Amino acid sequence: MAAKIFVFGSVNGQLQPAFSKLATLHAKNAFSFAIVTGNLFAEEQDDDQLTALLNGDINIPCSTYFTVGTTALPPRVLERIEKDEDVAHNLHYLGKRSVTKTSEGVRVVSLGGLLDTTIVGGQSKEQHLPYHTEDDAKALRGANNADILLTTVWPAGVWKNSPKAKQLAIDHNLIPASPSIADLCAALKPRYHFAMSPDDFFFEREPFFPETTEGDDKDQGIALTRFISVAPWANAAKTKSMYAFAINRDAIISPPPGSTLTPFYKPATTKKRPADEARFSRFAHHDKDHRRGRKHQRREQLPPPGPDQCFFCLSNPNLPTHMVCCIGNESYLATAKGPLPSAETFRDRGLPFPGHLIITPLAHAPTLSRCDAMSEEEVNTTYAEMKRFRESLQTMVSTQSKRKLGAVTWEISRARNIHVHWQFMPVPAEMVKKGLVEAGFRVLAEDMQLGKFKAEDFETPDVSQGDYLRVWIWAEDDAESGGSSGLGKTLVLRFDENVRFDLQFPRKVMAKLLGLEDRTTWQDVQQSEEEETADVAAFRKAYQEWNFTL
Repeated sequence: MAAKIFVFGSVNGQLQPAFSKLATLHAKNAFSFAIVTGNLFAEEQDDDQLTALLNGDINIPCSTYFTVGTTALPPRVLERIEKDEDVAHNLHYLGKRSVTKTSEGVRVVSLGGLLDTTIVGGQSKEQHLPYHTEDDAKALRGANNADILLTTVWPAGVWKNSPKAKQLAIDHNLIPASPSIADLCAALKPRYHFAMSPDDFFFEREPFFPETTEGDDKDQGIALTRFISVAPWANAAKTKSMYAFAINRDAIISPPPGSTLTPFYKPATTKKRPADEARFSRFAHHDKDHRRGRKHQRREQLPPPGPDQCFFCLSNPNLPTHMVCCIGNESYLATAKGPLPSAETFRDRGLPFPGHLIITPLAHAPTLSRCDAMSEEEVNTTYAEMKRFRESLQTMVSTQSKRKLGAVTWEISRARNIHVHWQFMPVPAEMVKKGLVEAGFRVLAEDMQLGKFKAEDFETPDVSQGDYLRVWIWAEDDAESGGSSGLGKTLVLRFDENVRFDLQFPRKVMAKLLGLEDRTTWQDVQQSEEEETADVAAFRKAYQEWNFTL
Protein backbone atom coordinates (compact mmCIF):
# COMPACT_ATOMS: atom_id res chain seq x y z
CA MET A 1 0.00 0.00 0.00
CA ALA A 2 1.30 3.45 -0.97
CA ALA A 3 2.23 5.75 1.92
CA LYS A 4 -0.15 8.74 2.18
CA ILE A 5 1.75 11.84 3.31
CA PHE A 6 0.57 15.24 4.51
CA VAL A 7 2.78 18.34 4.22
CA PHE A 8 2.52 21.66 6.09
CA GLY A 9 4.12 24.90 5.02
CA SER A 10 5.83 26.84 7.82
CA VAL A 11 3.59 26.59 10.88
CA ASN A 12 5.39 29.53 12.54
CA GLY A 13 4.33 28.60 16.06
CA GLN A 14 0.59 28.20 15.37
CA LEU A 15 0.72 24.74 16.90
CA GLN A 16 -2.82 24.26 18.19
CA PRO A 17 -4.76 25.26 15.05
CA ALA A 18 -2.35 23.52 12.68
CA PHE A 19 -2.43 20.17 14.45
CA SER A 20 -6.19 20.45 14.99
CA LYS A 21 -6.57 20.75 11.21
CA LEU A 22 -4.26 17.77 10.72
CA ALA A 23 -6.36 15.72 13.17
CA THR A 24 -9.53 16.52 11.20
CA LEU A 25 -7.96 15.59 7.86
CA HIS A 26 -6.25 12.52 9.29
CA ALA A 27 -9.58 11.15 10.51
CA LYS A 28 -10.79 11.15 6.90
CA ASN A 29 -7.58 10.19 5.08
CA ALA A 30 -5.50 8.09 7.54
CA PHE A 31 -2.15 9.63 6.62
CA SER A 32 0.96 7.49 7.10
CA PHE A 33 2.83 10.51 8.44
CA ALA A 34 3.16 14.29 8.11
CA ILE A 35 6.03 16.68 7.38
CA VAL A 36 6.50 20.32 8.35
CA THR A 37 8.55 22.39 5.93
CA GLY A 38 10.33 25.52 7.11
CA ASN A 39 9.65 26.73 10.65
CA LEU A 40 7.50 24.71 13.03
CA PHE A 41 8.09 27.24 15.82
CA ALA A 42 8.02 31.02 15.75
CA GLU A 43 10.87 33.35 16.63
CA GLU A 44 8.69 34.70 19.44
CA GLN A 45 6.90 31.48 20.24
CA ASP A 46 3.61 31.64 22.18
CA ASP A 47 4.56 30.10 25.51
CA ASP A 48 1.12 28.68 26.27
CA GLN A 49 0.98 26.73 23.02
CA LEU A 50 4.54 25.48 23.50
CA THR A 51 3.75 24.34 27.04
CA ALA A 52 0.64 22.54 25.79
CA LEU A 53 2.70 20.82 23.11
CA LEU A 54 5.45 19.67 25.49
CA ASN A 55 2.90 18.49 28.05
CA GLY A 56 1.11 16.37 25.46
CA ASP A 57 -2.04 18.49 25.52
CA ILE A 58 -2.02 19.05 21.76
CA ASN A 59 -3.19 16.03 19.78
CA ILE A 60 -0.79 15.06 17.00
CA PRO A 61 -2.67 12.23 15.27
CA CYS A 62 0.16 10.69 13.25
CA SER A 63 3.95 10.69 13.19
CA THR A 64 5.06 14.17 12.17
CA TYR A 65 8.62 15.11 11.18
CA PHE A 66 10.35 18.47 11.07
CA THR A 67 13.81 20.01 10.79
CA VAL A 68 15.15 23.45 11.62
CA GLY A 69 14.18 26.27 9.25
CA THR A 70 15.29 29.90 9.44
CA THR A 71 14.40 30.34 13.13
CA ALA A 72 16.32 28.80 16.02
CA LEU A 73 14.44 26.16 17.99
CA PRO A 74 13.05 27.30 21.39
CA PRO A 75 15.30 26.46 24.36
CA ARG A 76 12.71 24.15 25.91
CA VAL A 77 12.45 22.21 22.67
CA LEU A 78 16.25 21.94 22.53
CA GLU A 79 16.30 20.63 26.08
CA ARG A 80 13.78 17.93 25.16
CA ILE A 81 15.70 16.96 22.01
CA GLU A 82 19.07 16.82 23.80
CA LYS A 83 17.63 14.27 26.20
CA ASP A 84 17.24 12.02 23.17
CA GLU A 85 13.47 12.14 23.34
CA ASP A 86 10.74 12.98 20.87
CA VAL A 87 9.57 16.56 21.27
CA ALA A 88 6.07 15.24 21.96
CA HIS A 89 4.07 12.13 21.20
CA ASN A 90 4.25 11.62 17.40
CA LEU A 91 6.48 14.69 16.90
CA HIS A 92 10.00 13.82 15.75
CA TYR A 93 12.97 16.10 15.09
CA LEU A 94 14.85 14.82 12.06
CA GLY A 95 18.03 16.65 12.88
CA LYS A 96 19.42 19.40 10.70
CA ARG A 97 21.44 17.01 8.55
CA SER A 98 20.03 13.49 8.50
CA VAL A 99 18.78 10.44 6.67
CA THR A 100 15.68 8.78 8.11
CA LYS A 101 13.73 5.72 7.01
CA THR A 102 10.16 5.78 8.32
CA SER A 103 8.21 2.72 9.42
CA GLU A 104 6.54 2.74 5.99
CA GLY A 105 9.96 2.43 4.35
CA VAL A 106 9.98 6.03 3.06
CA ARG A 107 13.52 7.45 2.94
CA VAL A 108 13.67 11.11 4.01
CA VAL A 109 16.85 13.17 3.64
CA SER A 110 16.83 16.54 5.41
CA LEU A 111 19.10 19.58 5.45
CA GLY A 112 17.69 22.47 7.45
CA GLY A 113 18.83 26.05 7.87
CA LEU A 114 20.26 28.69 5.59
CA LEU A 115 23.70 28.46 4.00
CA ASP A 116 26.39 29.94 6.26
CA THR A 117 28.74 31.63 3.82
CA THR A 118 31.20 32.56 6.58
CA ILE A 119 32.35 28.95 6.92
CA VAL A 120 34.74 28.14 4.09
CA GLY A 121 35.01 24.41 4.75
CA GLY A 122 33.85 21.69 7.08
CA GLN A 123 30.54 20.40 8.34
CA SER A 124 28.52 22.17 11.04
CA LYS A 125 29.12 20.57 14.44
CA GLU A 126 25.65 20.95 15.88
CA GLN A 127 22.17 19.91 14.83
CA HIS A 128 20.02 22.78 16.06
CA LEU A 129 21.09 26.21 14.76
CA PRO A 130 19.38 27.35 11.53
CA TYR A 131 22.54 27.31 9.41
CA HIS A 132 24.37 24.72 7.35
CA THR A 133 27.58 24.62 5.32
CA GLU A 134 28.31 23.56 1.77
CA ASP A 135 30.09 20.51 3.17
CA ASP A 136 26.87 19.50 4.95
CA ALA A 137 25.17 19.32 1.58
CA LYS A 138 28.12 17.48 0.03
CA ALA A 139 28.14 14.91 2.83
CA LEU A 140 24.46 14.14 2.28
CA ARG A 141 25.14 13.14 -1.30
CA GLY A 142 26.50 9.96 0.25
CA ALA A 143 22.90 9.01 1.09
CA ASN A 144 22.74 8.06 -2.64
CA ASN A 145 18.95 8.28 -2.98
CA ALA A 146 15.81 9.62 -1.34
CA ASP A 147 12.07 9.40 -1.61
CA ILE A 148 11.73 12.84 -0.05
CA LEU A 149 14.35 15.60 0.17
CA LEU A 150 13.48 18.27 2.75
CA THR A 151 15.47 21.52 2.72
CA THR A 152 15.01 25.07 3.93
CA VAL A 153 16.78 26.57 0.93
CA TRP A 154 15.62 26.20 -2.68
CA PRO A 155 17.95 24.55 -5.19
CA ALA A 156 19.50 27.28 -7.35
CA GLY A 157 18.16 27.30 -10.89
CA VAL A 158 15.10 25.14 -10.20
CA TRP A 159 13.04 27.66 -12.18
CA LYS A 160 14.99 26.96 -15.39
CA ASN A 161 12.91 25.42 -18.20
CA SER A 162 9.76 25.97 -16.12
CA PRO A 163 6.76 27.77 -17.66
CA LYS A 164 5.14 27.76 -14.20
CA ALA A 165 8.08 29.67 -12.77
CA LYS A 166 7.65 32.36 -15.42
CA GLN A 167 4.02 32.77 -14.38
CA LEU A 168 5.06 33.24 -10.75
CA ALA A 169 5.47 36.97 -10.27
CA ILE A 170 8.39 36.59 -7.89
CA ASP A 171 11.92 37.91 -8.29
CA HIS A 172 14.08 34.78 -8.23
CA ASN A 173 16.92 36.81 -6.75
CA LEU A 174 14.85 37.28 -3.58
CA ILE A 175 14.43 33.55 -3.02
CA PRO A 176 17.14 31.95 -0.82
CA ALA A 177 18.69 29.41 -3.16
CA SER A 178 21.92 27.45 -3.20
CA PRO A 179 23.94 25.65 -5.89
CA SER A 180 24.94 23.05 -3.27
CA ILE A 181 21.26 22.20 -2.71
CA ALA A 182 20.84 21.91 -6.49
CA ASP A 183 23.79 19.51 -6.60
CA LEU A 184 22.29 17.53 -3.72
CA CYS A 185 18.92 17.24 -5.47
CA ALA A 186 20.63 16.22 -8.70
CA ALA A 187 22.67 13.56 -6.88
CA LEU A 188 19.81 12.03 -4.87
CA LYS A 189 17.10 12.34 -7.55
CA PRO A 190 14.33 12.35 -4.92
CA ARG A 191 10.75 11.59 -5.87
CA TYR A 192 9.73 14.76 -4.03
CA HIS A 193 11.77 17.78 -2.98
CA PHE A 194 10.09 20.11 -0.48
CA ALA A 195 11.61 23.46 0.42
CA MET A 196 10.44 26.34 2.58
CA SER A 197 8.42 29.06 0.88
CA PRO A 198 10.11 32.42 1.61
CA ASP A 199 6.84 34.33 1.19
CA ASP A 200 3.09 33.85 0.98
CA PHE A 201 3.10 31.82 -2.21
CA PHE A 202 2.82 28.18 -3.27
CA PHE A 203 4.94 26.81 -6.08
CA GLU A 204 4.87 23.35 -7.63
CA ARG A 205 7.29 23.02 -10.48
CA GLU A 206 6.69 20.75 -13.44
CA PRO A 207 8.18 17.28 -12.79
CA PHE A 208 11.71 16.93 -14.13
CA PHE A 209 13.93 14.01 -15.04
CA PRO A 210 17.72 13.64 -15.43
CA GLU A 211 19.51 13.57 -18.73
CA THR A 212 20.07 10.05 -20.08
CA THR A 213 23.54 8.62 -19.49
CA GLU A 214 25.09 5.32 -20.50
CA GLY A 215 25.08 4.03 -16.93
CA ASP A 216 21.30 4.28 -16.43
CA ASP A 217 19.42 1.11 -15.45
CA LYS A 218 16.52 1.02 -17.91
CA ASP A 219 14.56 -1.46 -15.77
CA GLN A 220 14.28 1.13 -12.98
CA GLY A 221 12.48 3.57 -15.24
CA ILE A 222 12.89 7.34 -15.11
CA ALA A 223 13.93 9.10 -11.91
CA LEU A 224 11.22 11.77 -11.82
CA THR A 225 11.44 14.59 -9.26
CA ARG A 226 8.69 16.97 -8.18
CA PHE A 227 9.80 20.21 -6.50
CA ILE A 228 7.20 21.83 -4.24
CA SER A 229 7.30 24.88 -1.97
CA VAL A 230 4.23 25.12 0.29
CA ALA A 231 3.06 28.52 1.54
CA PRO A 232 3.13 29.29 5.30
CA TRP A 233 0.21 28.14 7.43
CA ALA A 234 -2.72 30.63 7.60
CA ASN A 235 -0.92 33.15 5.39
CA ALA A 236 -2.47 36.52 4.59
CA ALA A 237 -2.66 35.79 0.86
CA LYS A 238 -4.67 32.62 1.61
CA THR A 239 -2.47 30.62 -0.75
CA LYS A 240 -2.04 26.86 -0.46
CA SER A 241 -0.41 26.00 2.87
CA MET A 242 -1.13 22.25 2.90
CA TYR A 243 -0.30 19.49 0.47
CA ALA A 244 -1.09 15.78 0.41
CA PHE A 245 0.20 13.03 -1.84
CA ALA A 246 0.96 9.31 -2.01
CA ILE A 247 4.37 7.82 -2.76
CA ASN A 248 4.07 5.78 -5.95
CA ARG A 249 6.87 3.24 -6.34
CA ASP A 250 5.89 2.00 -9.79
CA ALA A 251 8.58 2.46 -12.43
CA ILE A 252 7.99 5.48 -14.68
CA ILE A 253 8.69 4.38 -18.24
CA SER A 254 8.05 7.67 -20.04
CA PRO A 255 7.95 11.28 -18.77
CA PRO A 256 4.42 12.55 -18.00
CA PRO A 257 2.98 15.41 -20.08
CA GLY A 258 4.40 18.78 -19.09
CA SER A 259 7.56 17.40 -17.49
CA THR A 260 10.96 18.85 -18.40
CA LEU A 261 14.61 17.96 -18.47
CA THR A 262 16.31 18.58 -15.12
CA PRO A 263 17.09 22.26 -14.53
CA PHE A 264 20.37 21.11 -13.00
CA TYR A 265 21.73 19.68 -16.24
CA LYS A 266 25.51 19.78 -16.49
CA PRO A 267 27.70 18.51 -19.32
CA ALA A 268 29.06 15.04 -18.66
CA THR A 269 32.40 14.96 -16.90
CA THR A 270 34.87 12.25 -15.98
CA LYS A 271 35.64 13.86 -12.64
CA LYS A 272 34.98 11.45 -9.79
CA ARG A 273 32.95 12.41 -6.76
CA PRO A 274 35.11 13.01 -3.68
CA ALA A 275 35.39 9.89 -1.55
CA ASP A 276 34.29 11.68 1.61
CA GLU A 277 30.79 12.20 0.17
CA ALA A 278 30.12 8.51 0.78
CA ARG A 279 31.13 8.71 4.42
CA PHE A 280 27.85 10.23 5.65
CA SER A 281 26.17 8.48 8.54
CA ARG A 282 23.11 9.86 10.32
CA PHE A 283 24.32 8.46 13.64
CA ALA A 284 27.82 9.91 13.35
CA HIS A 285 26.47 13.45 13.29
CA HIS A 286 23.16 13.21 15.18
CA ASP A 287 23.15 11.37 17.53
CA LYS A 288 20.78 11.22 18.52
CA ASP A 289 23.14 7.50 15.61
CA HIS A 290 20.95 8.19 15.29
CA ARG A 291 21.40 6.75 15.61
CA ARG A 292 21.79 8.07 14.62
CA GLY A 293 24.53 7.86 15.68
CA ARG A 294 23.24 7.43 15.55
CA LYS A 295 23.00 6.78 14.88
CA HIS A 296 20.08 10.27 14.97
CA GLN A 297 16.96 7.52 17.60
CA ARG A 298 13.23 7.51 18.11
CA ARG A 299 10.64 5.84 20.30
CA GLU A 300 8.17 3.17 19.23
CA GLN A 301 6.65 5.40 16.53
CA LEU A 302 9.73 4.78 14.41
CA PRO A 303 11.28 1.39 13.79
CA PRO A 304 14.83 1.15 15.14
CA PRO A 305 17.49 1.27 12.42
CA GLY A 306 18.70 -2.06 11.13
CA PRO A 307 22.33 -3.20 11.06
CA ASP A 308 22.94 -1.48 7.70
CA GLN A 309 22.06 1.89 9.26
CA CYS A 310 23.16 1.41 12.87
CA PHE A 311 26.26 3.42 13.74
CA PHE A 312 27.52 0.61 15.98
CA CYS A 313 27.18 -2.23 13.45
CA LEU A 314 30.19 -3.30 11.40
CA SER A 315 27.79 -4.12 8.55
CA ASN A 316 26.91 -0.42 8.19
CA PRO A 317 28.76 0.73 5.04
CA ASN A 318 29.08 4.23 6.53
CA LEU A 319 30.75 3.09 9.75
CA PRO A 320 34.02 5.03 10.32
CA THR A 321 36.18 1.90 10.27
CA HIS A 322 39.38 3.89 10.88
CA MET A 323 38.21 4.18 14.51
CA VAL A 324 37.96 0.41 15.04
CA CYS A 325 40.92 -0.79 17.13
CA CYS A 326 40.43 -4.55 17.21
CA ILE A 327 37.70 -7.14 16.58
CA GLY A 328 37.09 -10.20 18.73
CA ASN A 329 34.87 -13.21 18.11
CA GLU A 330 31.76 -11.64 19.69
CA SER A 331 32.56 -7.95 20.12
CA TYR A 332 34.90 -5.19 19.02
CA LEU A 333 36.78 -2.21 20.45
CA ALA A 334 36.76 1.30 18.95
CA THR A 335 37.74 4.81 19.96
CA ALA A 336 34.94 7.23 20.89
CA LYS A 337 33.90 10.01 18.55
CA GLY A 338 34.45 13.35 20.25
CA PRO A 339 36.31 11.82 23.23
CA LEU A 340 35.94 13.49 26.62
CA PRO A 341 39.69 13.41 27.42
CA SER A 342 42.02 14.80 24.77
CA ALA A 343 45.33 13.28 23.77
CA GLU A 344 46.96 15.65 26.30
CA THR A 345 44.73 14.93 29.31
CA PHE A 346 46.69 11.92 30.60
CA ARG A 347 49.98 12.39 28.74
CA ASP A 348 51.84 13.28 31.96
CA ARG A 349 50.65 9.94 33.37
CA GLY A 350 52.02 7.94 30.45
CA LEU A 351 48.95 7.82 28.23
CA PRO A 352 49.53 9.80 24.97
CA PHE A 353 45.97 9.27 23.65
CA PRO A 354 42.47 10.04 25.01
CA GLY A 355 41.73 6.47 26.14
CA HIS A 356 37.97 6.97 25.72
CA LEU A 357 36.85 3.69 24.14
CA ILE A 358 33.67 1.86 23.15
CA ILE A 359 33.16 -1.89 23.72
CA THR A 360 30.43 -3.12 21.40
CA PRO A 361 28.92 -6.57 20.73
CA LEU A 362 28.77 -7.63 17.09
CA ALA A 363 25.12 -8.65 17.45
CA HIS A 364 22.61 -5.86 16.77
CA ALA A 365 20.44 -5.65 19.90
CA PRO A 366 19.19 -2.99 22.36
CA THR A 367 20.57 -5.04 25.27
CA LEU A 368 22.32 -8.40 25.39
CA SER A 369 19.44 -9.99 27.26
CA ARG A 370 16.95 -8.73 24.67
CA CYS A 371 18.64 -10.16 21.58
CA ASP A 372 16.24 -12.63 19.97
CA ALA A 373 18.87 -13.73 17.48
CA MET A 374 21.19 -15.05 20.22
CA SER A 375 20.85 -18.07 22.46
CA GLU A 376 21.48 -17.78 26.19
CA GLU A 377 24.88 -19.40 25.70
CA GLU A 378 25.79 -16.90 22.97
CA VAL A 379 24.69 -14.00 25.17
CA ASN A 380 26.90 -15.21 28.01
CA THR A 381 29.84 -15.74 25.65
CA THR A 382 29.47 -12.21 24.29
CA TYR A 383 29.23 -10.73 27.76
CA ALA A 384 32.34 -12.63 28.84
CA GLU A 385 34.34 -11.24 25.92
CA MET A 386 33.16 -7.67 26.57
CA LYS A 387 34.20 -8.11 30.19
CA ARG A 388 37.59 -9.39 29.01
CA PHE A 389 38.02 -6.23 26.93
CA ARG A 390 37.14 -4.10 29.95
CA GLU A 391 39.55 -5.85 32.29
CA SER A 392 42.40 -5.83 29.76
CA LEU A 393 41.90 -2.07 29.25
CA GLN A 394 41.97 -1.51 33.01
CA THR A 395 45.26 -3.38 33.29
CA MET A 396 46.70 -1.57 30.29
CA VAL A 397 46.02 1.97 31.56
CA SER A 398 47.28 1.04 35.04
CA THR A 399 50.51 -0.45 33.69
CA GLN A 400 51.13 2.37 31.19
CA SER A 401 50.64 4.97 33.91
CA LYS A 402 52.54 3.07 36.61
CA ARG A 403 49.31 2.74 38.59
CA LYS A 404 48.54 6.46 38.43
CA LEU A 405 45.39 5.79 36.41
CA GLY A 406 42.35 3.71 37.14
CA ALA A 407 39.26 3.44 34.98
CA VAL A 408 35.51 3.94 34.81
CA THR A 409 33.25 1.91 32.52
CA TRP A 410 29.53 2.47 32.13
CA GLU A 411 26.61 0.74 30.48
CA ILE A 412 23.16 2.26 29.91
CA SER A 413 20.80 -0.70 29.54
CA ARG A 414 17.39 0.25 28.16
CA ALA A 415 14.75 -1.70 26.28
CA ARG A 416 14.54 1.05 23.65
CA ASN A 417 18.29 1.31 23.02
CA ILE A 418 19.50 1.00 19.45
CA HIS A 419 22.65 -1.09 20.03
CA VAL A 420 24.06 -1.97 23.44
CA HIS A 421 27.62 -0.81 24.19
CA TRP A 422 29.92 0.07 27.08
CA GLN A 423 32.03 3.21 27.37
CA PHE A 424 35.47 3.00 28.98
CA MET A 425 37.53 5.94 30.23
CA PRO A 426 40.73 6.39 32.30
CA VAL A 427 40.52 8.34 35.55
CA PRO A 428 43.21 9.31 38.10
CA ALA A 429 43.62 6.37 40.49
CA GLU A 430 43.70 8.77 43.44
CA MET A 431 40.11 9.81 42.66
CA VAL A 432 39.03 6.18 42.84
CA LYS A 433 40.87 5.49 46.10
CA LYS A 434 39.43 8.58 47.78
CA GLY A 435 35.90 7.70 46.70
CA LEU A 436 35.57 10.85 44.58
CA VAL A 437 34.35 9.01 41.48
CA GLU A 438 31.64 7.20 43.40
CA ALA A 439 30.63 10.43 45.10
CA GLY A 440 30.51 12.23 41.76
CA PHE A 441 27.97 9.80 40.34
CA ARG A 442 25.87 9.72 43.50
CA VAL A 443 25.75 13.50 44.01
CA LEU A 444 24.88 14.42 40.42
CA ALA A 445 22.20 11.72 40.29
CA GLU A 446 20.56 13.20 43.37
CA ASP A 447 20.94 16.76 42.05
CA MET A 448 19.24 15.74 38.80
CA GLN A 449 16.62 13.76 40.73
CA LEU A 450 17.46 10.57 38.85
CA GLY A 451 17.37 8.37 41.93
CA LYS A 452 20.01 6.74 44.10
CA PHE A 453 22.87 4.45 43.14
CA LYS A 454 23.27 1.14 44.95
CA ALA A 455 26.42 -0.93 45.18
CA GLU A 456 25.43 -4.12 43.33
CA ASP A 457 28.21 -6.39 42.21
CA PHE A 458 26.35 -8.32 39.52
CA GLU A 459 28.25 -9.54 36.46
CA THR A 460 25.43 -10.74 34.26
CA PRO A 461 23.28 -9.62 31.34
CA ASP A 462 20.18 -11.02 33.07
CA VAL A 463 16.93 -9.59 31.67
CA SER A 464 15.44 -9.44 35.18
CA GLN A 465 17.68 -6.46 35.89
CA GLY A 466 15.38 -4.18 33.83
CA ASP A 467 16.51 -0.70 32.72
CA TYR A 468 19.56 0.65 34.54
CA LEU A 469 22.82 2.54 34.44
CA ARG A 470 25.72 0.36 35.58
CA VAL A 471 29.12 1.89 36.45
CA TRP A 472 32.30 -0.07 37.08
CA ILE A 473 34.91 1.91 39.03
CA TRP A 474 38.39 0.39 39.25
CA ALA A 475 41.98 1.18 40.23
CA GLU A 476 45.02 -0.86 41.15
CA ASP A 477 46.14 -0.49 44.77
CA ASP A 478 49.84 -0.70 45.64
CA ALA A 479 50.56 -3.10 48.51
CA GLU A 480 53.42 -2.50 50.94
CA SER A 481 54.86 -5.91 50.09
CA GLY A 482 55.43 -4.79 46.54
CA GLY A 483 52.43 -6.59 45.14
CA SER A 484 49.16 -5.03 44.04
CA SER A 485 45.45 -5.66 44.18
CA GLY A 486 42.43 -4.27 42.41
CA LEU A 487 40.08 -1.79 44.05
CA GLY A 488 36.75 -2.20 42.34
CA LYS A 489 33.14 -1.17 42.86
CA THR A 490 29.99 -1.56 40.79
CA LEU A 491 27.22 1.02 41.14
CA VAL A 492 23.76 0.54 39.69
CA LEU A 493 21.05 3.16 39.16
CA ARG A 494 17.71 1.61 38.22
CA PHE A 495 14.97 3.55 36.47
CA ASP A 496 11.61 2.91 34.89
CA GLU A 497 11.61 2.48 31.10
CA ASN A 498 9.28 5.49 30.79
CA VAL A 499 11.76 7.81 32.52
CA ARG A 500 13.46 10.31 30.21
CA PHE A 501 16.94 9.32 31.27
CA ASP A 502 19.74 11.67 30.23
CA LEU A 503 22.05 9.53 28.08
CA GLN A 504 24.85 12.04 28.61
CA PHE A 505 24.67 11.77 32.41
CA PRO A 506 27.82 9.58 32.83
CA ARG A 507 29.81 11.87 30.56
CA LYS A 508 28.66 14.92 32.55
CA VAL A 509 29.83 13.28 35.77
CA MET A 510 33.25 12.49 34.33
CA ALA A 511 33.58 15.96 32.79
CA LYS A 512 33.05 17.55 36.23
CA LEU A 513 35.47 15.18 37.94
CA LEU A 514 38.22 15.72 35.37
CA GLY A 515 37.68 19.47 35.03
CA LEU A 516 36.72 19.05 31.38
CA GLU A 517 33.34 20.80 31.38
CA ASP A 518 34.23 22.54 28.12
CA ARG A 519 34.38 19.08 26.50
CA THR A 520 31.07 17.78 27.90
CA THR A 521 29.28 17.81 24.53
CA TRP A 522 30.95 15.37 22.14
CA GLN A 523 29.87 17.32 19.04
CA ASP A 524 31.92 20.30 20.28
CA VAL A 525 35.16 18.31 20.37
CA GLN A 526 34.96 16.21 17.22
CA GLN A 527 38.33 15.44 15.70
CA SER A 528 39.53 15.29 12.15
CA GLU A 529 39.94 11.86 10.60
CA GLU A 530 43.71 12.32 10.80
CA GLU A 531 43.51 12.95 14.57
CA GLU A 532 41.21 9.97 15.08
CA THR A 533 43.52 7.73 13.07
CA ALA A 534 46.55 8.90 15.08
CA ASP A 535 44.78 8.12 18.37
CA VAL A 536 43.93 4.62 17.16
CA ALA A 537 47.55 3.99 16.18
CA ALA A 538 48.83 5.21 19.56
CA PHE A 539 46.29 3.07 21.40
CA ARG A 540 47.09 -0.08 19.40
CA LYS A 541 50.77 0.31 20.20
CA ALA A 542 50.08 0.60 23.94
CA TYR A 543 47.46 -2.19 23.94
CA GLN A 544 49.44 -4.74 21.96
CA GLU A 545 50.54 -6.73 25.03
CA TRP A 546 46.93 -7.20 26.17
CA ASN A 547 45.25 -7.54 22.77
CA PHE A 548 43.82 -11.06 22.95
CA THR A 549 42.31 -10.76 19.45
CA LEU A 550 45.70 -11.02 17.71
